[in-house]
Order: sequence, then structure tokens, then C-alpha cells
Amino acid sequence: MTSTTATTFHYDIVGSFLRPQVLKKARADFNAGKIKQEELTKVENNAIKDLVKKEKEVGLKVVTDGEFRRSYWHLDTFWGFEGIEHTVPEHGYFFHDEETRADSAKIKGKISFTPDHPDVKAYKFLHDLIAGEDDVIARQSIPSPAQFYAELVRGEENEAAARKYYPDTNDLIKDIGQAYHDLIIALYDLGCRDVKLDDCTWGMVVDEGFWKEMANGDFDRLQLQQLYLKLNNAALQDLPADLRISTHVCRGNYHSTWAASGGYAPVAEQLFAKENVSAFYLEFDDDRSGDFAPLASVPAEKEVVLGLVTSKNPELEDQAVLLKRIKEAAQFISLENLSLSTQCGFASTEEGNKLNEDQQWAKIKLVIETAQKVWD
Repeated sequence: MTSTTATTFHYDIVGSFLRPQVLKKARADFNAGKIKQEELTKVENNAIKDLVKKEKEVGLKVVTDGEFRRSYWHLDTFWGFEGIEHTVPEHGYFFHDEETRADSAKIKGKISFTPDHPDVKAYKFLHDLIAGEDDVIARQSIPSPAQFYAELVRGEENEAAARKYYPDTNDLIKDIGQAYHDLIIALYDLGCRDVKLDDCTWGMVVDEGFWKEMANGDFDRLQLQQLYLKLNNAALQDLPADLRISTHVCRGNYHSTWAASGGYAPVAEQLFAKENVSAFYLEFDDDRSGDFAPLASVPAEKEVVLGLVTSKNPELEDQAVLLKRIKEAAQFISLENLSLSTQCGFASTEEGNKLNEDQQWAKIKLVIETAQKVWD
């Protein structure tokens, strides 16, 4: 297995890509009962083969399947665990200027990992596509354990189900941690050496406005951080030394809109210093993410991937501005521990953001070319 890491080349991606039209049509046909699962899977397989070929051609050394088999970046993973059911609540998630589709995950029994989890099947196909290519890594992105917990207590109905099956929250944390640990080990056994935890919980914690609306300002920020750390770190115990675990901190990415705002300062001492990951993928594409000063809390041995190039709109950033911002970030963390990426994926859900595929690839090329100017 290759020892390549994101910081070998100092450029990276977050993971999701715009779904090609042929895949969108096939999924719509499947949902309408016009085609069977086997036919949808065949279309997915072909789309993923084409995507991985493009990823390698553009120069990426860490590739993903674009999350082409998922409808959501997070819910599909949740639905794959034992003890979880797919539900459709009255409302979706409320973003800045749009409400998402209404889907959720609710507890229906004790939570555990199952060997036929869809992420395991998805990773095996991706890994086999690059078998024998020692200069390329196949990454698997999964939503964080903290994100799973947050979904399981989102709304009165979900919260009631959680209390029914887990009257003691510590038992719920334990089972979530074990289920995730088992998933990660199953991925490792298939050859995975790079797992990224996508996590919006921290983006919500820093947003004062979010909590004023959700809890009338009545919340304990430190208590929430400690809970999220406990959830995430429970899954990350006793993992193989050659497995790279990273996390992406997101503020929401749905159809080019966002859900939360706020800089990293309120969570820096907990998230950066105490979460057991080796790299942080951080959004810095606009003023909603604050300044770089909180990066001073990142331990010296850990990496930060700067999400300076937005995936939310088609306009290309000014490379001179990107170079300037990388230099500014290096005042707080070693330049050699920094890399560059887009701030998020291009399609956290199958709707995708408001740009086209050519614009998507132009963004990635800009990331690579800018990184090469800084670190070559």
C-alpha cells in the first residue's frame, strides 16, 4: 500500500462531485420503479470509473468515488447501520435561504455495524479500480459519529426513540463508537488507509445565531464540545498505525447554500487540540469562517487543509489572493503542515451545487496549480 498522503503534494479534495446527468436519470428511474437495482448499480459503476479516470488525469493523488452511490453525504451511512430506520419528517434542514429534502434517521433498535454496510461495498469497488497503482490513494469519507448522534436526537420524534432504546446516553455513545469502529476496521481490511470524517456539528457549535434559534440561546458550548469529542474519539481508539484519519469541519453545503456561520475560535482548544485525527479540512472560503488565528491551537504534528477555493459558485478565485492567504495562514502553523483544497465537496447531496462539471474541474485545477506554486 502506498504511503502517499495529502501533504505529499499539498493539494487535495473534500470528496463529492457533481452527479453526471446519466446517473441522475438512472436514480430518478429507479425511484420511480422504472429500473431495478442491478441496472442502477451498473450506471453507478460506469460513472465512478469515468470519474476516477478524470481525477487521475487532472493530477489528483487521492481519489474518491464522488459519493455517486449516495443521496446524502451522511444519511446513507446512517441508514446502513443495524438498528436505524429511514424516516421522512415534516421538514428537512433549514439552510440560509432554502429547506432541504425531508429525510432523517431514527433509532428502531440497538445500533451495530453490519458487514453488508453500503460504505463497505462502495469502497471495495473504488479500491479495486486503483489496485496496483502505488501513487494513488482511494479515500473513503463517512459522516462523523457526532453527526450521527446529532441526527438521532434531531426533533422530538427522533429524541423520543433514542430515549426509548437508550435511556442512558452513555450506552448510546458506546454503541455508536463501536459501530463506527467496526465500520472503519472493515474498510481497513479491504485496503483502505485514508478515512475522512465529515462533520457539521462543530460548525453549528460556533454559530451563536443557530443556537439562539434552536435553543433560545440556552446551551452549554463546552458541554456540547465535550460530548462531540467523546463520540468521535470513541470510534477512533485502537486503530492501525498506518491508517490516516482526518476530519472535515463543514458549515453546511446544500445546493450552493449554507447553514451556519462563525470562526473556529470557540472550538479551537477542544477540536484542534483533542480530537484524535491527524488532519483538519477547514473551510476558509468566505468571511463566515473567521480568520486564521485559531490555527495556532493545532498541534505541531497535525496537518491543516485550507479550504480557500469555494465549491459553491462557478467564479474562479484570484490565484494571487489564494497565495496571499496561504502565506497568512502560515503565520499560525508551519507551511509544510498546510495544504490547499476546495472548502467542501461539489455535491454533498445528489442535487449538487450551482455550477457545471467544467467549472468544477477548473476549480480543482486551480487548487493544484496554486499548490504547486507554493510548495514545488
